Amino acid sequence: MDYHLIVVAHRVFVTAFLLHYVWKTFLLVSNKKDTLAAYTAKTRIAEMVVSLCFLLTGFYLVYKSPPLSVIMWTKIAMVFASIPIAIIGFKRGIKPMAIVAVLLIVGAYGLAEMNKAKFKKEDKKAVDTSTVEGGPVAVGKAIYTVKCIACHGENGDLGLSGAKNLKITTLTDDQQKDIILHGKGGMSAFPLPDDQLNGVIAYLKTLKQ
Repeated sequence: MDYHLIVVAHRVFVTAFLLHYVWKTFLLVSNKKDTLAAYTAKTRIAEMVVSLCFLLTGFYLVYKSPPLSVIMWTKIAMVFASIPIAIIGFKRGIKPMAIVAVLLIVGAYGLAEMNKAKFKKEDKKAVDTSTVEGGPVAVGKAIYTVKCIACHGENGDLGLSGAKNLKITTLTDDQQKDIILHGKGGMSAFPLPDDQLNGVIAYLKTLKQ
């Protein structure tokens, strides 16, 4: 299963889910009960499908992700809290509960974006290898441990967040350098200086042995 396709699908389902509930909340707050009832009846099956796909793709991404940060656990808690609040709010016509449910979903999306920005910022931080002894491979291992191990794993074949299996890669050194420097798919760009970049490439070769 392609991780990056799941990421795109999850975003589509989240957007559809959010827009659907924003519209329902608008109708509820505007006291358009008949319109809300008709819309709810027409979209009941679609809502169930979107909600299920939203949750399933979310579970898959959590399963395939590195250990979650506090921000991501908070996001997950907000999503699960929004579901019963939304059900009760719309079923009983309680406007504050419907609004809270939508705000929780919006907040969860915002936390996910915040978490993504945080990791991109961390990825760009320099790693001090001035005290590393043992040549390029040792330097590469130090960089790999800080920047790569969370997704690629200690042996290069963990495969979290869509990370490729480094033990069986057929990419050339230049191709690997290009991906490291500029990123690809869900992988961030790592602007490493030449000595560290060459060290990483040297260390990656040891993973294939």
